[in-house]
Amino acid sequence: MPLTWGSLSPWAPCPSHSPSPCVIPAPMGSPSPPDAPVFGPRPCAGPALGPRSSLLFASLDAAVEGLQQRAQDALSRINSGREEAHTELSALRNSLLLKVSELAEQLEERLFHRYGFHNGLIQERLRALGEVLERVEEVQAELRRICCTVEAAYQELYLQPED
Repeated sequence: MPLTWGSLSPWAPCPSHSPSPCVIPAPMGSPSPPDAPVFGPRPCAGPALGPRSSLLFASLDAAVEGLQQRAQDALSRINSGREEAHTELSALRNSLLLKVSELAEQLEERLFHRYGFHNGLIQERLRALGEVLERVEEVQAELRRICCTVEAAYQELYLQPED
């Protein structure tokens, strides 16, 4: 007799080639008709599955275990790859931080050098401006003297009585 899904039901007759179902007496105090048999599980006299079915299920179990192992291996490789990537990214980050720090120091040194150079130029031009302002003051003083001399000469010319 071939094994079907319905024949695996615990309430189906046992596949031991006996046509009568297993009869279990009703529990005490339960209302059941006196003529109706109660079906329930009964141990089977023969093997429930044939050797071909057992091999099929064993093969399926082996395939499932193989797939589980492959999945576990893939997850292990992925996690290992993640750890390696994390390590590499951390090393790259540290390397970049070191490089950025070095470049910042170089930039700071260049800026200080340029600031120093420009400060020297500014101080030199301020000294030159101071010299120019001193000459302008000297020229102003000379122009005042000249203006005073011209004014005095003008007053002498105009204040002289007409003859």
